[in-house]
Parts: sequence; structure tokens; C-alpha cells
Amino acid sequence: MPANTFGERFRVTTAGVSHGPGYLCIIDGCPAGLPLSVEDLLPDLRRRRPGQSKIVTQRDEEDLPEIWSGIFEGKTDGTPIGISFRNGDQRSGDYGDIKDKYRPGHADYTFDAKFGFRDYRGGGRSSARETMCRVAAGSVAKKLLSAQGIRILGYVKQVGDVRVEIPDPTAITLDQVEANPIRCPDPEVAARMIALIEEVRKDRDSIGGICEMVAVGVPPGLGEPIFDKLKADLAKAMLSLPAVMAFEYGNGFAVAALRGSQNNDPFVNHGGRIETDSNRHGGMLGGISSGMPIVCRVAIKPTSSLPRPQRTVTRAGEPTEIATRGRHDPCLLPRFVPMGEAMMAIVLADHWLRQCSTRL
Repeated sequence: MPANTFGERFRVTTAGVSHGPGYLCIIDGCPAGLPLSVEDLLPDLRRRRPGQSKIVTQRDEEDLPEIWSGIFEGKTDGTPIGISFRNGDQRSGDYGDIKDKYRPGHADYTFDAKFGFRDYRGGGRSSARETMCRVAAGSVAKKLLSAQGIRILGYVKQVGDVRVEIPDPTAITLDQVEANPIRCPDPEVAARMIALIEEVRKDRDSIGGICEMVAVGVPPGLGEPIFDKLKADLAKAMLSLPAVMAFEYGNGFAVAALRGSQNNDPFVNHGGRIETDSNRHGGMLGGISSGMPIVCRVAIKPTSSLPRPQRTVTRAGEPTEIATRGRHDPCLLPRFVPMGEAMMAIVLADHWLRQCSTRL
């Protein structure tokens, strides 16, 4: 299966399936001399891991990384960083009933159509467990970016019809995001979101929402003018994550109702630095970073695996019903936040390294 690697200068390759022995992640292109240890990977991995609260899947996985290569005396040595994870709490028997049935909303049918074969245990290669590799790689990218003064933070902006308004995304702190299990920085709105998730869970259903991410301290000039625009790589990165249905940045789809005079951001001289006095462009112009905060959002679909009966067909095309067994998130948003941050960090690290080689 091709296309298991993302990035040009900061390259991330993943391998593994959700009910196999475990996962492998290789990070190639990280410069030598960056202090790095397992402890640097754990905070975001713990934010992503299952079983962290009652509103996420209760699969019991520690998701502890083992660094196999690329580190010498506590620092990166310039060679590929190899990280492994072992699966522990597989319950493959939960998926026996779907061996010959296609789950609505999943990649079961499309994998069969492409390969003529699929690993039906928990989704195989398309399982969201693969994202722990991305989160580990994102932790490395975040540390590399932090040394350049770049900070990335995501949070839940919407669950169902419950939405929080954030006047200044750059003012949100990690403590605010981590203060509740839904990862919404507004406590009152977070409580309503959690109540909605509990409601749909009791109804044996699921609910979708929106995650917003912001990167501050990004210098102007990152991104390529044509096919490797920064916005294009961010979109590809986000849309490559499981359950992501849409991507927008800045004003996003709202531009469809605006005039140019309403949407343009006038340039200003702010203390000797060229900036814009608003950020409707979301920190990117012509696919290149402008130096303003990069703000983007993704829409996450409701979890497709439901314990309630759904209509489907077998591999032979015979009508049947399916009710998915196992442990599944009633809402994917809380665990998505570190995944989205990771992919944003990987893209920015890749383009920062590319920019380092473009000018003397």
C-alpha cells in the first residue's frame, strides 16, 4: 500500500493496524541536536489515548512509545527517529460479525473495492489508532517549532448545535483547553457540550462537531507558490485524518457572502513590522504565511460505529442489518484535538525546514 509517508523535509512514515502487534513511526529529516526523550512525547499521547474520560472510548491502551533510533545522549542525531507502540487491549472478537458486512460510514467497502481484501478487525489500516504515530511525530515537530517561537493549540469549537465564540483564538491557553474533558476553553459551553454527548450516547448514537486550531509566531514566507501552498498542505494533512469532512481557514466559507472590501485585510506598519489590522485571511496569502496567526478549522463527522441497528449489505450484496459491537467514541472531538495539532505541527516543521534552504 503506497502513500504511507507525509512531508518533504520533515517526513513521517507510519505502519501498523489496530488489531495487530502494534504500530511503527519513522521520522526522517529532524535536524541533529534537538533534545528529545520519551517524556517529550507523552503529554500529547495522553491527550489522544482512549479511556481518558467517560465521553470517549473505553479501550484500555497505555500507548507508551519506545524510541528505537535517532537519539544519542538525549538529543536527535540527524538519523531517522524510530518509534514503536504495542497494542494491548485488542478485542478482535467484537468484529467477527462484520467480517462479511459493510459498516455504514466506514472504509470497509472501499478497501474491498481497492484491494479485494481487508482487515476487518477494527478497521485495520484505516483505524484511528494509527494517529498515535502522527501525534508522536507532531510532538517532535512541536518541540522543533517551539525553539523558533512557534506555538500551536487546538480546541473544540462546536459539538452538534452547541458552539463557542472565541473572539481572539491567540488568547486561548492550554490550561483553559485541558480544564474539561471536551477540551472547550469556555466552561459553561463545555458543560452543554458534555451534556449533549451524554444524551446521544444514551440514545446509542453519536455526534459531530468542529475543531479550531491556531499557530502563533509563524514567520512570513513559509509555503510554496503553486502546488505546495501552505494552505494546500494543511488541508491535505487535516483531511488525511480519520473522520474529517471539511477544512477551512480564516473566514473560510463565510467569504461566499462577503464583498472584497469586506474581506480584505489592510496592511499596516506595526512597530516596524508589516502586518494586517485584521486576519480574515487566516495567516496565509497566496498559500504563503503572512506572519499573522494561522487559524483553521475542521469539521468532524459523528462516529460511524453505532450500537443501534443500521441497514447495510454483505460482501455478496445481500441486504442485512448491523449493530457494531465494541468500544467507540460517542463524539470524536475530544481526542481529535491533539491529532489536529500534530498534523499542523508536522506541516509547519516541514515548511520551516524547506524555507531554511531557500535564502542565504
